[in-house]
Amino acid sequence: MTSVISQNCNSCPDIEKQGLDNLAYEYGSQSDLYPPPKAASTATLKLLGLTPRHQAQAIESRICRLNGVLAASLSLTSSLAKVDYDASVITTKEIALELQSAGFNVESAVQVRVDGMRCQSCVQSIEGQIGPLPGVSHIQVSLQNAAALIVYQPLLVTQQELREKIGDMGFGATLSADDPSGYDISCWQRDLLNLTVNIWIVGMTCNSCVQSIEGRISQMTGVQSIAVSLKEEKGTITFDPSLTEPEQLRAAIEDMGFDASLEGRPVTSGLSDLSDLQLPNKPGVSNGTGSQATSGSGMKVQKCFICVMGMTCASCVANIERGLRKHKGIVTVLVSLMAGKAEVKYDSEVVSAAAVTQLIEDLGFGAKLIEDNAVTHGKLDLTITGMTCASCVHNIESKLTSTKGILGASVALATKKAQIMFDPEVLGARDIIKIIQSLGFEASLVKAGFKNNLDHTEEIQQWKNSFLFSLVFGLPVMGLMIYMMVMDSQHQEHGGSMPEEQNLLPGLSLLNLAFFLLCTPVQIFGGRYFYIQAFRSLKHRTANMDVLIVLATSIAYIYSCVVLVVAMAERASQSPVTFFDTPPMLFLFIALGRWLEHVAKSKTSEALAKLMSLQATDATVVTLGLEHSIISEEQVEVELVQRGDIVKVAPGGRFPVDGRVIEGSSMADESLITGEPMPVSKKVGSLVIAGSINAHGALLVEATHVGADTTLSQIVKLVEEAQTSKAPIQQFADRLSGYFVPFIVIVSLLTLVAWLAIGFVNFDIVRENFPGYNQNISKAEVIVRFAFQASITVLSIACPCSLGLATPTAVMVGTGVGAQNGILIKGGEPLEMAHKINVVMFDKTGTITNGVPRVTRVLVLWEIARMPLRKILALVGTAEASSEHPLGMAVTKHCKEELGSDLLGYCRDFQAVPGCGISCRVSNVEHLLQQQSEERFLLPGATTDESSLLSSRPVISDDYSVPMSYSVLIGNREWMRRNGHHIGADVDAAMSSHETKGQTAILVAIEGVLCAMLAIADTVKPESALAVFTLNSMGIEVVMITGDNRRTAKAIAAQVGIRKVFAEVLPSHKVAKVQELQEQGRRVAMVGDGVNDSPALAQADVGIAIGTGTDVAIEAADIVLIRNDLLDVVASVELSKKTVRRIRTNFVFALIYNLVGIPIAAGVFMPVGLVLQPWMGSAAMAASSVSVVLSSLMLRM
Repeated sequence: MTSVISQNCNSCPDIEKQGLDNLAYEYGSQSDLYPPPKAASTATLKLLGLTPRHQAQAIESRICRLNGVLAASLSLTSSLAKVDYDASVITTKEIALELQSAGFNVESAVQVRVDGMRCQSCVQSIEGQIGPLPGVSHIQVSLQNAAALIVYQPLLVTQQELREKIGDMGFGATLSADDPSGYDISCWQRDLLNLTVNIWIVGMTCNSCVQSIEGRISQMTGVQSIAVSLKEEKGTITFDPSLTEPEQLRAAIEDMGFDASLEGRPVTSGLSDLSDLQLPNKPGVSNGTGSQATSGSGMKVQKCFICVMGMTCASCVANIERGLRKHKGIVTVLVSLMAGKAEVKYDSEVVSAAAVTQLIEDLGFGAKLIEDNAVTHGKLDLTITGMTCASCVHNIESKLTSTKGILGASVALATKKAQIMFDPEVLGARDIIKIIQSLGFEASLVKAGFKNNLDHTEEIQQWKNSFLFSLVFGLPVMGLMIYMMVMDSQHQEHGGSMPEEQNLLPGLSLLNLAFFLLCTPVQIFGGRYFYIQAFRSLKHRTANMDVLIVLATSIAYIYSCVVLVVAMAERASQSPVTFFDTPPMLFLFIALGRWLEHVAKSKTSEALAKLMSLQATDATVVTLGLEHSIISEEQVEVELVQRGDIVKVAPGGRFPVDGRVIEGSSMADESLITGEPMPVSKKVGSLVIAGSINAHGALLVEATHVGADTTLSQIVKLVEEAQTSKAPIQQFADRLSGYFVPFIVIVSLLTLVAWLAIGFVNFDIVRENFPGYNQNISKAEVIVRFAFQASITVLSIACPCSLGLATPTAVMVGTGVGAQNGILIKGGEPLEMAHKINVVMFDKTGTITNGVPRVTRVLVLWEIARMPLRKILALVGTAEASSEHPLGMAVTKHCKEELGSDLLGYCRDFQAVPGCGISCRVSNVEHLLQQQSEERFLLPGATTDESSLLSSRPVISDDYSVPMSYSVLIGNREWMRRNGHHIGADVDAAMSSHETKGQTAILVAIEGVLCAMLAIADTVKPESALAVFTLNSMGIEVVMITGDNRRTAKAIAAQVGIRKVFAEVLPSHKVAKVQELQEQGRRVAMVGDGVNDSPALAQADVGIAIGTGTDVAIEAADIVLIRNDLLDVVASVELSKKTVRRIRTNFVFALIYNLVGIPIAAGVFMPVGLVLQPWMGSAAMAASSVSVVLSSLMLRM
């Protein structure tokens, strides 16, 4: 029955002509002179409606007559046509069109290689997105083979479109070169034998459930297709009876956690199964998620904690909870998305913890057992009032300890405090307080003060005190230094600054006494903190800046005291040169730098306190009766809410705990976690997050995670961990000190040894250079004293005072320059680190984009309804002004701007349907329609007769003199279809083109006529692309990381030129990504604006927050961009480079005078008569300090 006809339809194109036609042709190209032979493409097509009566040869001949078809073969038994064709001449669509004209419907198949799938959730996502597309008959995705087999209708969709659709979902997609005809036959050959069955399914709550069922069942052997309806609670499955049967399909759906029945709708999940189980004694306390079994007397219940990897959204949580609950032996399951942890109670006689872990892995997630047979002990601190004697204490303790679930109680009468250990599985904090209140006492929680690991208040105070103390004594020292320098240089022959007649005692001058009295308090009290820090550093065997400062000041002070005492003891005529001026000056400058540094650092630690303030302070706990009727309500503190409590959340209120909605529908603002401004629809079964805001519907929520387990608490924990684990940046001054301290000590020891050797070899040299020595002491003592004096002088002059100024002055000027340009930099570390950055991570919403939706396009459907744009904007703007939805606000804002008026019309009968759209009646818009510009432009060749533009179509009246009322509908496709509007293919295509770019498209119907389409999107900031380009050109890799979906993320990244994108990322995953890059030795800067970015901002080497972002992000960041301009990220890096260059220049200035002074102090130049003069040390100190300050001020240039 099969015949094959092959014929060549095309001759090769003329080579010469080919070269001339090609605009990019390069003469002499070898590939043009000798073109490679063309490989034929093969398509296998299924002809629906083909019968044995048809002539195979006639059909084959018809196909072969097409230009570009090389060969064709047709099998009447399988209805499959195999066509070889030249893809550069003809497409499968044109072949299918020819076969359709012959009276056949055509299907084809393609195999697409899919890269990037990680779990079963990805498989379900692809099948759920591609399966419903127009023209797709069947899709089967294999995670193991990393491939998707798609049966499609070539007339409706092409292979390239299917590949692009998969690519838009964030996966790598390439068309496979393999001929999928073998798969085709397996998909098609049993069409005639296939059966269809309807299975009733109860327990589906959202579209994610539908996708899960369709994805899982479609992979079963023998299943040809499946369509699940959430509304009808029904699944229609086409299957091959030789490979599977209806009962197997029903059982497979039940294994996924749903109730399934073949006969009719099943009874909602089995209370009958629980008839033999013991019910809990306490009605108010349950410990899970609503649909849990309760442990019976025969069960040996244990609890385990499992770390779960690969969860990305609430759908993953629901899949795991549902999947586990259906297995025998599983009592309760509770999964935390943020913590990446599952808490499972199980019957240890039926199933083990390892088996539970394996069950999670079988669902397509990574799982690792953290803790088995876990016992949790609750600890409660209470303040009890009303106790008068020991009897009261005894009453409370005996009542508590006799209560089931309380493990221990200790009450103190003096402090009015009680500490109670309890089992949270049996009772909670609220129950314990009620027990105490029933005894006639009042009890309340002890509010734990917010523990801040990074509180800088103490350090700020101590460095401030140190600076002020040093300043009081340092200013007179500075005056005396200047006096000494002037007198020594001008009146050297009269004794300089210390003439003999001014000596109070022999060897003690008035100036040295003043220096001693001013220096001693600073040395003891002003330098106290330096000594503490230096001791800690030496304990860890490192030499930092503090060690250098302590070494310099201690040696200068002790040496000065010793020489003064010796001079007085020997009754010397001339008072010796001392270095008492070094400690006050050094401590003064460095304490100022430290004080300013800690003030800048303190801003960071406020982030955690700000985060905690986002949490609700109290909650309304309700008791429910039959059919969720509320019997009683109680207002309690949020800390007293227990797992299993039913909490009522009013419109506009914050969700106090994480939980699951059991009644009501609303929208929730979850920008706290995801960073996305669009509200999320909440209905029965949806998960809610503590700290997010409920919009307009009242909800009843069952608490699943309370206290430290809530998502918000997890984010606080992440920020805290990031801030405390972040390795401190070793500043350049500390690194330099590590080398400089040993160098100075070695030089000073060498000076000591050298002069001892010289003195004992040739005493005359010492005698010449040490004229004022006491003649009564021995020669050896003179040599030792002179050698020590030279050595100590080297130490004193070598320690540069201005080394401590080098960094603080440059940082102060650098941060000042930044602030003038709208860049707030918190201290020296971020400023020193920013120039080392080689990866910049950008958040998307509010950072690369504006963070608020804006109308990007208004498409007037002129062919359907002849209505002017101005009228549409007036009606739409008025209608959406009553909406609280961010999209509605964006539309209203756009309409007001376009109309040039803040005053819109009147709206009544307003109705909003969450997830669909709005309807209302609008009137009083006439004043907006008449304010049209009188300017007219005459176009050459254009008609001025407007009547010719009118058609026979109905036009909505434009007589503005008569007040009119219009019915307005605005919403998505589903809303329009519900209201009886047909959406044409062209309008649908226009909407789809925007949706593929991650934008939202909505339709407008006025007076029952479809009038316009609006596209709304979060638009990219104008400077984003330039900032990304500039960073790339500086050799810095740019990455985008966002909680938004892959499609939107890729569209935005493409607009700004970012190649690497991480989408659908949780706050904890953002931190993990930063850590991952840091472990590779990269320096990472994170740029963000939301609460969800704050852990990553704290973890990154440099956190950069947008000034218009949340307080938490601004507090957690190291740098804040006040002007909300991404080019300031580039400016920050440039400023850092310049500042670090300036700091290094400062160190050169700080060291140069001292390094020149060392050989003079060591006596190297004594033979040429250059000896260290008393004023030289002070001059070196002053000159280096002035040079450093002037050098820092050069940054302003």
